[in-house]
Amino acid sequence: MNIVYPKDYSSISIRGLVDDAHSDVLFLGDPRVNIEPGPRMFDRMAQVIRETGAGWAYADASGHPRIDYQSGSIRDGFDFGPVVGVSVQAARHSGTDGALKWGGLYDLRLRISEKHAVLRIPEALYGASMIDTRPTGEKQFDYVDPLNRDYQIEMERIATAHLKRIGAWLPPHFENVSDAAETFPVKASVVIPVRDRERTVLDAVQSALAQRADFEFNVIVVDNHSADRTTEILRGITDSRLKHIVPERRDLGIGGCWNEAIYSMHCGQYAVQLDSDDLYISDGVLRRVVAELEAGPYAMVVGSYTIVDFSLKEIPPGLIDHREWSRDNGRNNALRINGFGAPRAFNTSVLRRIGFPNVSYGEDYAVALRVSRNYEIGRIYDSLYLCRRWEGNSDSALPPEVANRYDRYKDWLRTIEIQARMRR
Repeated sequence: MNIVYPKDYSSISIRGLVDDAHSDVLFLGDPRVNIEPGPRMFDRMAQVIRETGAGWAYADASGHPRIDYQSGSIRDGFDFGPVVGVSVQAARHSGTDGALKWGGLYDLRLRISEKHAVLRIPEALYGASMIDTRPTGEKQFDYVDPLNRDYQIEMERIATAHLKRIGAWLPPHFENVSDAAETFPVKASVVIPVRDRERTVLDAVQSALAQRADFEFNVIVVDNHSADRTTEILRGITDSRLKHIVPERRDLGIGGCWNEAIYSMHCGQYAVQLDSDDLYISDGVLRRVVAELEAGPYAMVVGSYTIVDFSLKEIPPGLIDHREWSRDNGRNNALRINGFGAPRAFNTSVLRRIGFPNVSYGEDYAVALRVSRNYEIGRIYDSLYLCRRWEGNSDSALPPEVANRYDRYKDWLRTIEIQARMRR
């Protein structure tokens, strides 16, 4: 046995490799990577496929463990590593979209997964050089790069077809957002969870307090037991619109801090996000976001932001506007990609019925997926927000084991969301 290296990932090339296969297992390699097979790599991967009836198998590499595949692992960027084993029989029976320029292998994988297992072998079966050595914080924005737009449109088409085949696709029919049955102290609250951000928290709070609006608003800072000067800085702000909450619990993630804010007596009719690293781009952001929420009316509105360095100088990729979103298919394509964008704003009554998971990564994605299942999400494509990328970011350069944990969790969120949508 040996590895076949596709000349490209078009459906024509992938189908040709499958049709020409002379064995029951086809090994596909990434032509950009130098793969060093272990002594039993081929035998072990073929054995797993044959004995389990799996349609697709992949393995850990030396020094590079991977994560298990779930039904929610439908993102086109799932890390299988540079070599996979494919059941030729499963591939030939799967069918394929014959007009794909880049997504032939992605389409084949999703089709195989609908009827066969996709299995990870948790054994280091080979060594390989790294494809992409950029820090995690740089790679995560590839899917919103305008230069990749045609590619992303094709990937969306493939994922959408998959969701339709498994009964998880949702048509653009949305529930109405009803008038709030509860009363609120103010129209809007800017919510800032924070822990140990003495270098940035004052900028964030001042950015929020500087908003100009014809309605009452406040700023809720949930200070998660900071160990630096963050608490001292917050206590030094005398503006009565600042509501400084220190939770009783010490086991809260960012999601738990959001819950402290939205279920508090201080929370307004609308809850608007601002991270403790970041700033609104002008004093009119809150007014514009609330106007958009009420125009729908929407359960959630997502804006756009500009990536900047610590000194607020714009850095690549610059504007992140998530123009891949569409009213007809946005909530389906959201299952393929890793985020919805920022800043995020919510109808608090809807948000209180959902709540945030108590985690510090993916909490916003979890809530947005859940909201999108029932409600339309409004979008603002102008930049509202300066998002600092610096060494203090929680996702700036993740160790592999942390990146794996984060990817596994988001795949799990997609898994339960797909299951819920299939039950509708």
